[in-house]
Amino acid sequence: MTQEIRTRLLLMADAQYGSFSKSLIPECKPLLGVRLPALRKMAQEFVKNKEWKELVQTDGADDVYFEEAMLRGMLIGYGTAKEQDNEEAMRMFDKFVPFVDNWSVCDSFCSGLKLARTHPEPVWEFLQPYFEDPRPFAVRFAVVMLLFYYIDAQHLPRVLALLEEVHSDEYYVKMAVAWAASMCYAAFPDETLPWLQAARLDEFTYRRTIRKICESHQVNAEQKSHLRALERRRQG
Repeated sequence: MTQEIRTRLLLMADAQYGSFSKSLIPECKPLLGVRLPALRKMAQEFVKNKEWKELVQTDGADDVYFEEAMLRGMLIGYGTAKEQDNEEAMRMFDKFVPFVDNWSVCDSFCSGLKLARTHPEPVWEFLQPYFEDPRPFAVRFAVVMLLFYYIDAQHLPRVLALLEEVHSDEYYVKMAVAWAASMCYAAFPDETLPWLQAARLDEFTYRRTIRKICESHQVNAEQKSHLRALERRRQG
């Protein structure tokens, strides 16, 4: 990012909020404490003024603060939503992914990539290599994209098959898989239950999946009781 943008971010910094946020995202770059609505407003301003492409062409390795990486991801999301060149958009996605180093930037970035909603199949194909990427947050990126954009009747079997094939010892990857699997169950319980009964998930991911499902308000008490019994049988 430019020095001008960095100065603006420093002026918006809230040290107390930054300290709180850092406790939730311990692995991130130095964190100023700029709130997300302010970052979104800034990103929308740059996209409206057509300045965003120039800003995201700079190397993400030069970003010093967490908020600079977050802003870069937002610019790509807002900017590519208004562009017609899907190939260029996905090149921008690919260029940004190596600089994603925490769950917050990852999930925020994914939530902004609306191209997956308007052009689901090209983005689906684009995501496939990331499931076998050695970088944990690249894998999380792919998994979170699934849960935001592909939990529907058409994609559900392919989503479940991909989740079962994610093998990682990384906490944030396992948590993303559990989150996605729980969303599949909440949306399609009858279709997801047989998969969950037979899925080759590791014990941690399996337990977290059950926990997340049972925390969902979309799942009724009878379903939750059945799933807890299923978990006990697996443990026994």
